[in-house]
Amino acid sequence: MSHKIVFLDRETLDANVRKPNFPHEYTEYAQTAPDQIVERAKGCDIIITNKVPLREATLKQLPDVKLIAVAATGTDVIDKAYTTANGITVSNIRNYAYNTLPEHVFALLFALRRNLVNYVDSVRHGRWGYANQFCYFDYPIYDIAGSTLGIIGYGALGKQVESRAKALGMNVLINDVTDIPGKVDVATILRESDVVTLNIPLTPQTKNMIGAKELASMKKTASIINTARGGIIDEQALADALRNGVIAGAALDVLTVEPPKNGNILLDPTIPNLIITPHVAWASKEAMQVLADQLIDNIDAFVAGDPRNVVTA
Repeated sequence: MSHKIVFLDRETLDANVRKPNFPHEYTEYAQTAPDQIVERAKGCDIIITNKVPLREATLKQLPDVKLIAVAATGTDVIDKAYTTANGITVSNIRNYAYNTLPEHVFALLFALRRNLVNYVDSVRHGRWGYANQFCYFDYPIYDIAGSTLGIIGYGALGKQVESRAKALGMNVLINDVTDIPGKVDVATILRESDVVTLNIPLTPQTKNMIGAKELASMKKTASIINTARGGIIDEQALADALRNGVIAGAALDVLTVEPPKNGNILLDPTIPNLIITPHVAWASKEAMQVLADQLIDNIDAFVAGDPRNVVTA
């Protein structure tokens, strides 16, 4: 039996994607608009997607689909209630970003604690040339060692963040949806941390979980980092908190709508002490190749009758 496979957004993965280990017909598209999904996936029993959404209305028109192989860890683009109810297997990628994402978290953490962006920008604009001495202290600099990192989300990535934090001499507070040794509540993490990092999925329960009230409970010298999903932090509340000095800084690798073609309140360059990167925390060359290999491993396992990395509603 030959399987028909379509990759709807191949452009999102800068890696070599090997051929599956079974007879197949493979088609890929650099990107796919919502109104092109049905036409391109019709007759396919395996769909590969990274960020192209597959909702009930679309899937109803694709009765041949048996597997949706998500080329990412997050599966919020999939209508999992529909796939579960209709016998469609969904697989995702796991434990591939164990270096790239924690390293990005710490790149942002260092930039925030040492005010790197503000100092680099001020030098570029000539500030150093007008200093009265060999240096200037326009922006506060804080040590990493001895500071407290709060980790909300203690899965594989949260644990990797913790190990790096401890190597740097940081104190660590952890929280997770599961019961784990040493767990503290979110309120305590927000209140006591110098830096908070979010490593949790976007769900109805986590949407806007960090709002104005939560930001106001943090130290004025504290910062928050989100490399998980846009929407976990209330973007309006964060903009207000930064403008009003409620917290010292923030760094995000994610926004609620990506790409932000119609703009985003957080893209206002007048917001102080805000760093935004374009959802690339996961995207080291090494990590993308691990992802690509695991993607095909998932597809091979499904066809062999032993599905792996299966996601349910």
